[in-house]
Amino acid sequence: MTTTTVLVVDDEKNIRLTLTQALETLGVRVETAVNGEEALQKLEHSPYALMLLDLKMPGMNGLEVLRRMRELRAGVRVIIITAYGTIESAVEAMKLGAVDFIQKPFTPKEIRELVQTVLQRGELSADATDYSTVIELCKRSINEGDFTAALLAAHRAVSLEPSSAEAFNLLGALLEIDGKMDEAIRFYRTAVSLDESYAPAMANLERATTIGRDGAISLDGI
Repeated sequence: MTTTTVLVVDDEKNIRLTLTQALETLGVRVETAVNGEEALQKLEHSPYALMLLDLKMPGMNGLEVLRRMRELRAGVRVIIITAYGTIESAVEAMKLGAVDFIQKPFTPKEIRELVQTVLQRGELSADATDYSTVIELCKRSINEGDFTAALLAAHRAVSLEPSSAEAFNLLGALLEIDGKMDEAIRFYRTAVSLDESYAPAMANLERATTIGRDGAISLDGI
């Protein structure tokens, strides 16, 4: 049986160690890289099922790694590690196929649960009709760069759970990526009206309507 291999890319030794110890309990093989350059070298020579990538690193940052990965056509799922709740360049990361984010500090349990969720997306049936699976199918399409399928899945999620702020916020983010800002704002407003405590939608609506539409897009909690 082939062992699933995960690549951890972070310039902080303690983060690499923490992630390695947490993930090895899942039975996966973990390799590490201390910077973007080393990560790209490893990606050129070895297949990985998943990469955990720190967004802010000395030298080549996480976004540049994602761009270079696209040039290499490295079909690797990515979880972005960030120190912030909202991510300044999240819209660009999403365009490059990264939709999953985890904020420092995180617990081993949190990282294991997220990694399992991301790895299991490949096994999902495209015919699924339950809300949670459709949300994951949407994220899988984003991972694969298929934004048409992602939009369709997001619309399906909204129809399945019309009271879900999460679904409306995700749909708004996808529309914003597609350049349809007015529609995106409408969905952000709906998300906030459904749940005024849902911080990602509140952050997106405030940014889109009061900060010249150039601020950070919030995907945390999607």
